[in-house]
Amino acid sequence: MIEYFASHMWQAWTVIAVACLILELMNGDFFIMCFAIGGACSAIAAAMGAGIYWQLGIFALCSVLSLFFVRPAALRYLHKNESERVSNADAIIGREGRVVETIEVGGFGRVAIDGDVWKAVTEEDADIRIGQKVTVVSRESTIITVKSLT
Repeated sequence: MIEYFASHMWQAWTVIAVACLILELMNGDFFIMCFAIGGACSAIAAAMGAGIYWQLGIFALCSVLSLFFVRPAALRYLHKNESERVSNADAIIGREGRVVETIEVGGFGRVAIDGDVWKAVTEEDADIRIGQKVTVVSRESTIITVKSLT
């Protein structure tokens, strides 16, 4: 049994490479893909008859080289039109919303943006009443600063 497994390690490396590619599809940051490349290189080495230590070394070397060379090139190619990628709560800056609780000067109110309600403040000199349209100018933790669109 061990002899069979040892002589067919290329299959195990292929399964590892495919599993890493599937995980990469769920993740999308090209990190796990580097391990898939290492697994594919080890599968080729195993099919050519390399020993297990050589296979492990090739896996480690190819994975590390992929992290330093393939991943940056892939990120540059796929995100070439984006100067800075915003994510999470920073993506809310510049969005428009509707006031659902009056925002008083020096106080807090609430703004609905895409179904989410945010605690909001304003830097304007007047209160912003319920129903008015606002745009988000900044964010500090979970509190957004808005200005009126009218």
